[in-house]
Amino acid sequence: MKNTNQVSIPVIKRLPRYHRYLEELKDMGIVRISSKELSQRMGLTASQIRQDLNCFGGFGQQGYGYNIEQLYNEIGLILGIDKKSKAIMIGAGNLGHAIATHLHFENRGFDLVGIFDNNPAVVGTSVGGRTVMDSATLDEFCEKEKPVVAILCIPAEYAAENADKLVQLGIKGFWNFTQCDLVSRYENVAVENVHLGDSLMTLCYQINKLPETGEIK
Repeated sequence: MKNTNQVSIPVIKRLPRYHRYLEELKDMGIVRISSKELSQRMGLTASQIRQDLNCFGGFGQQGYGYNIEQLYNEIGLILGIDKKSKAIMIGAGNLGHAIATHLHFENRGFDLVGIFDNNPAVVGTSVGGRTVMDSATLDEFCEKEKPVVAILCIPAEYAAENADKLVQLGIKGFWNFTQCDLVSRYENVAVENVHLGDSLMTLCYQINKLPETGEIK
């Protein structure tokens, strides 16, 4: 495999999508696929797919295409989903509850080992099969379990102080659902900011640029 340290973020961000499509094809019993066929399913160009995969060594065979199961497994290894990094969630409100209940962390490289909240009405309840713990026990928990990722589902005004504390407790990455961008705050800490409102406004733009024909292609 090639040295992947210089692979661009846009390429990395497309890998989970490849992985998802390949899983669907694998579950359908399809054994192999060409870059052209994959491009038609994904709405990308065949050239883009080949360029992306060549960043990691290729994996395809001329005249054959890609072995779906092999490529699916290789992309999983590149993403590191086999490592099952320990993660904790801060905030068990409506958003945190939905994420913990409906997202299969174990299939995406993480083991959600703890959920924390400071609301007495929430502490002790079950969310996604896990008991919500009091935030006051966070230090002791991190010392024992040593999680490396924190999922922030708290109001923006509390994001920075919580993140600072979590970094001191050994957290190396944030999946951040607050409205406070954390990217520039820390060195050697990975941050994925998720702004649902930004995505919704992007959709708003696209909707307002559509021709008013009402036709279905």
